[in-house]
Amino acid sequence: MPTTTPVQPHVLLVATPFQSHVNPLMRLGRRLAAKGVLVTFTTALRAGIRLDEVSGVDGFRVERLRGGDLWEPDDPRFVDANDMARHLSAAGPAALEALIRREAAAGRPVTCVVANAFVPWALPVAADMGLPRAMLWIQSCALLSVYYHYLHALAPFPDTDDATGSVAIPGLPDLAIDELRPLLIYTSSQDMWRQMVVTDLGSVREKVSWVLVNTFDALEHETIAALGEHVPVIPVGPLLEPETAEADGCTAWLDAQPPRSVVLVAFGSLVKTGDEETAEIAEALAGADRPFLWVLRDENRALLSKDTLAAATSRGRGKVVPWCRQARVLAHGAVGCFVTHCGWNSTAEALAAGVPIVACPRWSDQRINAKFLVDVYRVGVRSPTPVTRESLRLSIDEVMAGPEAEGFGLRAASLKKRARAALADGGSSDNGVQAFVDQISELARSGGG
Repeated sequence: MPTTTPVQPHVLLVATPFQSHVNPLMRLGRRLAAKGVLVTFTTALRAGIRLDEVSGVDGFRVERLRGGDLWEPDDPRFVDANDMARHLSAAGPAALEALIRREAAAGRPVTCVVANAFVPWALPVAADMGLPRAMLWIQSCALLSVYYHYLHALAPFPDTDDATGSVAIPGLPDLAIDELRPLLIYTSSQDMWRQMVVTDLGSVREKVSWVLVNTFDALEHETIAALGEHVPVIPVGPLLEPETAEADGCTAWLDAQPPRSVVLVAFGSLVKTGDEETAEIAEALAGADRPFLWVLRDENRALLSKDTLAAATSRGRGKVVPWCRQARVLAHGAVGCFVTHCGWNSTAEALAAGVPIVACPRWSDQRINAKFLVDVYRVGVRSPTPVTRESLRLSIDEVMAGPEAEGFGLRAASLKKRARAALADGGSSDNGVQAFVDQISELARSGGG
């Protein structure tokens, strides 16, 4: 009897050119490729963006968004985020359409387009070309629920001048105005990034068939269940670096430290601490008298005098690096505390590694993430910001040696176990990815969208 050759589904991933947006989308793509999906990743690549996590992964391709009026990767205008966003909104659609057509001409027709948030022009292009669409929400389901309830007027939100105001949303603890105020919904209606969120989520049910979220069911079960009544939410996280990745040049140094002794300090790829705060962090780490690994980007490092940095590393037995594979460092047995800005990627990586937290939130979702880490998951403490040497030193001591230190560690270890269970074969996130793969595979077989 004649046999039918299976049609391989082809997913096109479209990312904003920020490392914190690129990473989770690439990690989703790696998991899709492992399940037999052909994956093509694209972004308007700019200097400094790392794509090495997926090098050599079978079934995973990278095609830079190019052509037309798109800037070259080293164009200095990529430095300004607003200029970049305006440029991509204007030049991105034609470049994306051309890429989709090139893939079809090469015998690799795209089955489904997956875009992360802040690429509001990508999904309309896919819709106009008759392609099924999905969104990867790279932040917490809690934040997604906050934005959705605000944009669809499903809950009364307080005014910014209401000092005691709060909002109650199904599946979430009450959120105070101080936790809400940094969010984009409280910025000017002319703010470009706010407009993108409105565009992405204002009609999300009409735009996409799947909303994939970088979270796992055991972490945000109530939130996922409540929001699932409005939005087709599928938890697929935590989206982590490959297990085979090493912690770069930090591994040998970490291997030489006692178990759970190292303080990791990292504030992500966007937070820029001022000169005074950077010096305060250095003094706090020196005063804590514990081994530390401080990820200090070059622009922040330039704010420190050589004497201050030398004093911190000598007295504090520390190591300062401009970059590291954060998830792999967190997974190392020597790390016992993570001082973080509480961006969602960092939050998810810390929870998956079972490392207690000193939370130092700044903007956007970071205060909400800090609230969950400290008040809901109870895996750490919050340090006042901007950081002072005494507050940070006391916070580190509290997490690593205070009366609650053992409890922080036990609860963090429990969440690590649950995160790993979600990612394992048959776990909640693995099932979510498989359900998505099954549906797009059926679309590929039927040749329809």
